[in-house]
Amino acid sequence: MSDSVSRNEEYPSKHIETPVSHPLAVKSKSAAPLKMVETAFLASTASLIWFINYYLSLGPLLRIFFPVPIALVYLRWGARAAWMATTVSGLLLSVLLGPTRGILYIMPFALMGVLLGAVWHRRAPWIVSISLGALLGTIGFFFRFWVLSVLSGEDLWVYTITQVTRFTEWAFLRLGLLAQPSVLLIEAAAIALVFVQNIVYLFVVHLASWFLLDRLGNSIPRPPHWVQVLMDYEEDA
Repeated sequence: MSDSVSRNEEYPSKHIETPVSHPLAVKSKSAAPLKMVETAFLASTASLIWFINYYLSLGPLLRIFFPVPIALVYLRWGARAAWMATTVSGLLLSVLLGPTRGILYIMPFALMGVLLGAVWHRRAPWIVSISLGALLGTIGFFFRFWVLSVLSGEDLWVYTITQVTRFTEWAFLRLGLLAQPSVLLIEAAAIALVFVQNIVYLFVVHLASWFLLDRLGNSIPRPPHWVQVLMDYEEDA
């Protein structure tokens, strides 16, 4: 008996620990394939929308949805997945339509999707997301002009300035002003027109995303009160 006790004290029994998986780790592990599939699918969707619009020229209808798939990836899976979707869609369009079209989608529409997803994820009001998106869209407009001017060998900005000059002269004539608009005023008016155009575009994108993403279970911040009244919208209790 004493020998047995001393043997047990000398060689204590080994306690075998059974590994227990953490619930969050299991959930994260099981969600990884779904995250990868959804990211690839939405990146392909974004590329397909751009591809169809390029060949069929359906006007502003499909243009509304250019940044929405990337923004949806951000809302569902976060920033890393959104950047992955941006990269994949750019590479896919580069293969299908050439590097130029891939770059012109990434800047500004794919980056706009990442921006909108980040702002919507933080539940910022519409005025913030529309202003930031319009600023990015304005930068993207001039980036596109620069790329196309380099590729075509012509300064396309001159054509825009010519159109704005005609519009400014027409406005001065209607207002009874006899002064000749200065170059600085014309360029400022051109930039302002581009910015206003992007504000209108971002507002329509927000309206479409509000109706679409709500039905997909990834709601964006509520619109201003006047928009809710205009749309006869009532928040569910």
